[in-house]
Amino acid sequence: MTTVTHAPDLPHDDHHDHHPTGLARWLTATNHKDIGTLYLWFAFTMFISGGVLALCIRLELFSPGLQFFRPELFNQFTTLHGLIMVFGAIMPAFTGLANWQIPLMIGAPDMAFARMNNWSFWLLPPAALLLMISFVVPGGAAAAGWTLYAPLSTQMGMGMDLTIFAIHIMGISSIMGAINIVTTILNMRAPGMTMMKMPMFCWTTLITAYLLIAVMPVLAGAVTMVLTDRHFGTSFFNAAGGGDPVLYQHVFWFFGHPEVYIMALPAFGVVSQVIPTFSRKPLFGYHSMVYATSSIAILSFMVWAHHMYSVGMPVTAQLFFMYATTLIAVPTGVKVFNWIATMWQGSMSLETPMLFAIGFVCLFTLGGLSGVVLSIAAVDIQLHDTYYVVAHFHYVLVAGALFSLFSAVYYWLPKWTGYMYNEKMGKFHFWWSMIWFNVTFFPMHFLGLAGMPRRIPDYATQFTEFNTMASVGAMMFGFGQLILLYNVIHAIRGGVGPAPQRPWEGAHTLEWEVPSPAPFHTWETPPPVELVDKLSAAQKLH
Repeated sequence: MTTVTHAPDLPHDDHHDHHPTGLARWLTATNHKDIGTLYLWFAFTMFISGGVLALCIRLELFSPGLQFFRPELFNQFTTLHGLIMVFGAIMPAFTGLANWQIPLMIGAPDMAFARMNNWSFWLLPPAALLLMISFVVPGGAAAAGWTLYAPLSTQMGMGMDLTIFAIHIMGISSIMGAINIVTTILNMRAPGMTMMKMPMFCWTTLITAYLLIAVMPVLAGAVTMVLTDRHFGTSFFNAAGGGDPVLYQHVFWFFGHPEVYIMALPAFGVVSQVIPTFSRKPLFGYHSMVYATSSIAILSFMVWAHHMYSVGMPVTAQLFFMYATTLIAVPTGVKVFNWIATMWQGSMSLETPMLFAIGFVCLFTLGGLSGVVLSIAAVDIQLHDTYYVVAHFHYVLVAGALFSLFSAVYYWLPKWTGYMYNEKMGKFHFWWSMIWFNVTFFPMHFLGLAGMPRRIPDYATQFTEFNTMASVGAMMFGFGQLILLYNVIHAIRGGVGPAPQRPWEGAHTLEWEVPSPAPFHTWETPPPVELVDKLSAAQKLH
C-alpha cells in the first residue's frame, strides 16, 4: 500500500455531497453508488441464505444413511441452493459492482436511466421472498434441480409456480440492468475515452449485458412453457400429449451456457483490473483480451448441448458440440496466458485483492481443465450427473466468480468507505477460503470418477471418507465467510485508518482520481480529455 496524495483541482464535485437520509434514501435511491450498495448487500444476504442451504446439504451427506432431512426436502435444498446462488447472489453482486464502478471508471455522472436503476433493484427482494416462502407452501419448494427439468417441473406443487414467478421477476430486473449498462457505456463515456481506452472491467460488463439481453427472454420462454403445461393444458414437454421433455433441455441450455459466462466474464474483468495494479505493469495484450472476451460470448451460444450428451443425441451433433466446446477453451486460454504474462517480471505485491485474483487464476484454470474433460462426449456420458460435474462447476463458480468478487470488494472497499480494511484479516480470509474450498470440492472429483450420483441424500458406504471430508471443508469454508463480513463492517466503521485517494500504487483508472470515500455526486463535469489521456499513458508506462 502507498499513500498517494489527492490530485489537485479535479472536477469530482465533492462540494455537492448532499443526499437524502434515513429509509427514504434507500427506497427512492437513484444514485448509482447507493443502488450499487443495495445490490451488494442484497447479494451478500442471498449468499448467506444459499450457503445455509449448502451446509444443510453437506450435513446430510456427512455420513451414509438418512440423518436429518427427508429426501424430498433434501432435493428442495439442492434446487433452491442453486437458484439462490445464481440469481440471488452472483448476478446481483456483479450488477452491484457495475453500478458502483462503471460511472466512476468512464467519467459519467450516473447511470443512464437512474429511476429504472432503482426499479431494477427493488424487483429483487420480492422475487427472493417468493423463493424463500416456497418452502412453507403445500408441497414445499421446487425440487427438480436448479435446471427445473421437465417432466419433474410440470408435476410439482405450487412451490414450482412461485419459483417460476421469481425467475420472471429476476429476469426482468436483469434485462433492465443490462439495458442501463449498455446505454451508459456506449453514450456516457468521458470525452477522449474511446472504446479501446476503457478499463477491461467495463468491456467485460458491456459484453455480459449483451448476453443478458439475448438469453434472459429465452429462460422466460422456457419457464412460461412449463407454466402453461402445468395449468393451461399445453403439451410442450409432456410426451403423453405429443410434447418432448428434451425440448426443455435444449431451450434451457441455450440460456444456461451463456449464463455461465454471464457469471464468469465480469470476474475476468475484475481480475484484469487487479492483476495489473498489483503487478505494477500494464495488462498484457489488452486488445487480445477484448477480442477473447467477445469470442467467448459468441461461442457460448454454440455449445449448449454439451450438457445433453446422454439424451440420445446423434453422433454428428455430439461431434459438433464437442469440437465447439473445445474451441471455447482457446480464448479462455488467451486470457489466462495474458494474466500470467502481466505478472511475469512485474513488481508484484501480495495484498488481499491480488491474493484472491491469483487464487482465481489458479483454481478457475483447474475448473476449466475439468470442463475440457467433460467436453469429450464419451467421457461425459460416464460422468454425467455425478459429483465430478459438481466439482467442475464449483471450481468455476466459487473459485471463479466468488473469489473474483472477494478480490473486487477488497480492491474497491477503500474507495467505497474511505477507510482501509484490516490487511491481516483479509489475508487470513483468503488462506482460510483457499484451503477449505479445496478440501470441500477437490474430493468430489474422485467421488464422481467412482460413480457417485449428485442430488442424492444417501449413498453407498464406499463413498463415506470423501463425503465426510467435503462436509467438514464446507462447514469451515462457510463459517469463514463471516471474516469478510467482519472486515467490511470494520472498514465502514473506520477500519485501520483513512484511505488515501489512491491506496494502490499501480492503480491508473479514473475512479482513483476522486477522493476516498467517493463523493455522493462525481463527474458532474466530465473529466478533461488531458486526464483521460494521462491515465491512458500511465497505464502503458507504469
